Amino acid sequence: MKKAWLALLSLLIVFSFALVGCGGNDKESSAGAKTTLQKIKDRGKLIVGVKYDVNLFGLKDPKTGKVEGYDADIARELAKKIFGKNANLNKVLELKQVNSKTRFDLVNNGTVDLAIATCTITEERKQKNNFSLRYFNAGQSLLVKKGSPIKSIDDLNKNTVVLAVKGSTSEQNIKAKAPDAPVQLYDDYAQAFSALKAGKGDVLTTDNAILMGMHKEDPNYVLVGGLFTEEPYGIILKKGDDEFTKYVNDFLKELKANGTLDKLYKKWFGEPAPDDLLKEI
Repeated sequence: MKKAWLALLSLLIVFSFALVGCGGNDKESSAGAKTTLQKIKDRGKLIVGVKYDVNLFGLKDPKTGKVEGYDADIARELAKKIFGKNANLNKVLELKQVNSKTRFDLVNNGTVDLAIATCTITEERKQKNNFSLRYFNAGQSLLVKKGSPIKSIDDLNKNTVVLAVKGSTSEQNIKAKAPDAPVQLYDDYAQAFSALKAGKGDVLTTDNAILMGMHKEDPNYVLVGGLFTEEPYGIILKKGDDEFTKYVNDFLKELKANGTLDKLYKKWFGEPAPDDLLKEI
């Protein structure tokens, strides 16, 4: 009987040590978890999701393969902030293509560290992702071929086909503002603009800044109707990653303070950035 008790006691002691060991490993793992910034530094590369099809923001040159635009330039400045102003951007920065539908998932699953991709900040989206301060303020408008009878959103009806992009706030807004108008959706802006030029729709709707890029590409298409929404753009970050979100916000404030943000804004939009641009939405 005594031997049985001793065996049981020995077993309990071994089990207790095992539990302590497991608990210690969990604590160590939690304490040793790397921040997003440290992971980027250890990797030696910042991976940013940008669009490849939006003139003025992120447009890939098929000849050079380089992505140019306001969003792409902000990504380059962030890479310099992390790795130093003299860092080789070809080595320390990867601009990975995203679109309106994929950008959130690619941030949340860690494929990209963040996305700078003409993304409107909304309360619904803030439930699933963190966002930076507003770095651009757009508004939804309409793009039509010169000479079109459509002059404003009031001209949209059951006989006017509207083109929009899947997963964008533009899709939701146009259905609310012109519920009778049939809407055709495309995966990206290049496809939607090609469809407009091919006569598959009467009007294309999205943020005015994106439409301005299309007009610049082909002046036969013009913006009409002014703005009928306010669309503040923010950088997309992983939900709950408040530390990296603060780092990105401080970076944006630094860009504004040292004049770099004004320089980039003027480069792409012809004027300095508004004083109240960096605003929390």
